[in-house]
Amino acid sequence: MREKTIFEKIVDKEIPSKVVLEDSDFLAFHDIAPKAPVHVLIIPKKWIKDFNGIDSELMGKMSEFILKVADVTGVKESGYRLVTNIGPDSGQEVPHLHFHLLGKKKLDANFG
Repeated sequence: MREKTIFEKIVDKEIPSKVVLEDSDFLAFHDIAPKAPVHVLIIPKKWIKDFNGIDSELMGKMSEFILKVADVTGVKESGYRLVTNIGPDSGQEVPHLHFHLLGKKKLDANFG
């Protein structure tokens, strides 16, 4: 049986987080090691290993939620980076689909 990820423990309120936005399907919270003045993690509450496992209907809802997070954090107009890693070769550390929303800092266009 698979162990709960740290994100599942956050969803279940076993680990505290600084919530930015939440609804019945998704949770957005501040990253504990931010790489920009705004660095929010956005996850589905239901466990999905990575982007390869999400269906188009849920991804559509998640996209709408991400846009709300961008608005709430004040980066929707100024710009932001949205990143997800898929699998160990990408650097994905937590096997639970999550997007990093980074903003309020001019980010280098060269990465990787």
